[in-house]
Amino acid sequence: MASSSAVGKLSREEFRRQKDLDAARKAGTAPAALDEEGRPINPHIPQYISQAPWYLDTGAPSLNHQRRPDYDDSSNKLDNWYDRGVKAGPAAKKYRKGACENCGAMTHKKQDCLERPRKKGAKFTNKNIQADEIIQDVATGYDAKRDRWNGYDAAEHKQIYEEYEAVEAARQKLREDEIDNQTTTDLAAVRKVAKAGKTEKEGDPDFGSSEDEDADEDKYADAADAVGQKMDTKTRITVRNLRIREDTAKYLINLDPESAYYDPKTRSMRDAPLKNVPPEEATFAGDNFFRYSGEAPEVQKLQLFAWNAAARGNDVHLNANPTQGELLHGEFRQKKEELKDTTKSSILAKYGGAEYLESGPKELRQGQTEEYVEYSRTGQVIKGRERAKARSKYPEDVYVNNHTEVWGSWYDTSTGTWGYACCHSIIHISYCSGQAGIEAAQASSAQNLLASAAASVITAEKVAQSDAKEAASASEKVEQNYSKKRVGEGDVKLDKERLAQAINEEKKRKMRGEDDDDRSGKKRKGALESGSHDVTEEELEAYRMSRRMTEDPMANYVDSEY
Repeated sequence: MASSSAVGKLSREEFRRQKDLDAARKAGTAPAALDEEGRPINPHIPQYISQAPWYLDTGAPSLNHQRRPDYDDSSNKLDNWYDRGVKAGPAAKKYRKGACENCGAMTHKKQDCLERPRKKGAKFTNKNIQADEIIQDVATGYDAKRDRWNGYDAAEHKQIYEEYEAVEAARQKLREDEIDNQTTTDLAAVRKVAKAGKTEKEGDPDFGSSEDEDADEDKYADAADAVGQKMDTKTRITVRNLRIREDTAKYLINLDPESAYYDPKTRSMRDAPLKNVPPEEATFAGDNFFRYSGEAPEVQKLQLFAWNAAARGNDVHLNANPTQGELLHGEFRQKKEELKDTTKSSILAKYGGAEYLESGPKELRQGQTEEYVEYSRTGQVIKGRERAKARSKYPEDVYVNNHTEVWGSWYDTSTGTWGYACCHSIIHISYCSGQAGIEAAQASSAQNLLASAAASVITAEKVAQSDAKEAASASEKVEQNYSKKRVGEGDVKLDKERLAQAINEEKKRKMRGEDDDDRSGKKRKGALESGSHDVTEEELEAYRMSRRMTEDPMANYVDSEY
């Protein structure tokens, strides 16, 4: 977007078209403006940013005035400077015409010479002629020309350190000599001893010049310093230190920058710098620890009471009459407690519920005490009483239906179910049958059934595996599946070997955790739908036997005593 300074004043029609174009660019219906390099300009940039000043305006839309200029030219670097003291070579033997009349160099005139002005210059003596300097043309940029430290050699500052170290060493030696010569710290006595130790000069030594007195005062003023004060001999004022130098500053206790916030203006650190150290053992626990310890909270409460009372029109001022404020505050707290008790009593009398406010001891509610108990290596109590076991909020050791053990105290490994240990019943909230229930459960267990089935298989005749018996069993199978004997008409013969095999397969399914109802339902449904598999009588018998194991063996039990 061109600025108005470059294109001149726009007419009303041109200004309206320009506004419509800007609105269309912001809405996205018109393409964005391009700068001199072909880059689009964001139409949402404010005008005071996109508009170039008059001394950088080129008349075309551009944002180059917002970009940092490139300083690729070596002349603009800050490290380009003159080589000081570089000479052009050996000096001339005699004076040359047009050279400096003072030192004999050809590179400057007498009025620009930096040598000490001689009584007779090199023009007349032809002696000690200086070599010509090298005139360097160093092209510096804007920053380098205005850099006050450009060309400065940091090694020159070492001379200042050495000078101050020599002065400090001499001052320390002077102090040591003064301590050896006198024992008092009085400034007048020190000055008198120092004057007496001098060599006698003209006139009376007690009436020396003012310059001598000032020099002595500067030398021995430190001997008369008081604790916490320092005498500034140059300004003649006494400056009191804000803290003793032996005290460690708060921000030096923990050098971690994330330890605690330190305010350098007020020199306060509200939080403790060392979080893992108890406040009672720490050298500094934070300003808030001192603010809320001791009688400080009571003073704050008293001040708050005075402010609230004054805001309500009462003449209470803590600083003007602290005794009155203390008495009124005590009376206020007493009335407040009485009013709280009265309100509580009235509410309980009206709505009731006082029994819910009475809670048991802390030891009973939390199961924790502060009593000391000492145990031996074997776990026996040596000193004190053993701690009471913490009990849960749920009822414990509740026996129902004549049971002597709780539900879940016994686990049946053959069926993978939980039950009662007193009667081996796996039915929840069933009636306890005692030892008779245990024997009945063992008699009908899957292990006994499997053992009896295995014995019958062993005692079976080997002749049953012949081809003739297989054909007979096949015909019986067809007859059992498609005759009326399946519904109870006539006797059904079971093959012991196939029954044992079906029992083993059923046991494997139980061990895999398959659900009986889902498995048998899916199997039968698949068999009926596909017709590829027919359930034999042996498989049905094995399924009935497995179902009999999981059912309650004492479901029909009747106690003869009642």
